Amino acid sequence: MKFVDEADIRVEAGNGGKGCVSFRREKYIPFGGPDGGDGGDGGSVYVVADDNLNTLIDLRFTRAFRAEHGQAGMGRNMTGKGGVDLEIPLPVGTIVYDKDTGETLADLTVVGQRVKIAQGGFHGLGNTRYKSSTNRAPRQFSPGTPGEARNLHLELKVLADVGLLGLPNAGKSTLIRAVSAARPKVADYPFTTLYPNLGVVSVETHRSFVIADIPGLIEGAAEGAGLGIQFLKHVSRTLLLLHIVDVAPYDGSDPVDAVRVIENELAKFSEELARRERWLVLNKLDLLPEEERERVCDDIIERLGWSGPVFRLSALAKEGTTRLTQEIMLHLEREREALAAAEATPPAVE
Repeated sequence: MKFVDEADIRVEAGNGGKGCVSFRREKYIPFGGPDGGDGGDGGSVYVVADDNLNTLIDLRFTRAFRAEHGQAGMGRNMTGKGGVDLEIPLPVGTIVYDKDTGETLADLTVVGQRVKIAQGGFHGLGNTRYKSSTNRAPRQFSPGTPGEARNLHLELKVLADVGLLGLPNAGKSTLIRAVSAARPKVADYPFTTLYPNLGVVSVETHRSFVIADIPGLIEGAAEGAGLGIQFLKHVSRTLLLLHIVDVAPYDGSDPVDAVRVIENELAKFSEELARRERWLVLNKLDLLPEEERERVCDDIIERLGWSGPVFRLSALAKEGTTRLTQEIMLHLEREREALAAAEATPPAVE
């Protein structure tokens, strides 16, 4: 399935039904009086987080959504039927923006989350509402208010605990295949990954995390080069970033330069993202003679001045991947506990 992570749609809530002007006409009841009923409320538009969806591809072809109008009121004080609310299912992780104002209307992060996007119109009033001691036969009514209409921009950010960063052909897809059941395309040329892939890494029973294979970045990605900013946003929700580096590039380039390129693009895209916890993963050790592996890795670490965690592995041979996933699991559990404790702590009273 083609991965589509952005879409523009228009939503229109239903209009309120107009009120009715009616008078009671029955035999032997000479002074029946007004009996016009109110109209029905217009249907509202909601967005709902659906875990059965993982792309916005359906919205590429259906771009207009309209809720049902409320029915007009009727005689004998009968109220018109209210319009049925419209629900638009969206993948979990979708952010809904008002395209005209830039306002964030919804951030769907929990399965089943339901947010009203457009309010339906209020019902009109029938002439019964205008009856008074001085106005025994009112002919006034109100038409009902129009429903809200919005132009929306939808943006999907994948929900993953760990995001993989690196230049094209660094071995990100091979790593996610080695540690999970995901099967992204792997080939000996750049940009084999054209859309994010998610994999569930099971460390032990009831201990797992989600890892995202983000398409390879190149210099200038923050300005839109290559696959560019289109996929940088997908790592913004992750708790941990793994920076995958090819220690033996086929083109003879310097791995240190490869790290600097990604760091610069992260900083340009988001300062907050550049400060996110990031681990260095030196990949493709199987391409080096055993006696040179230690020296090459130490040289890269020293020239980078890297002080954070470093992992040396071969994703293709699955060497070092078990230790990596265990350390990630421990780190995520600590982060989740810290977040839960922070949310449970009441704010300080000044």
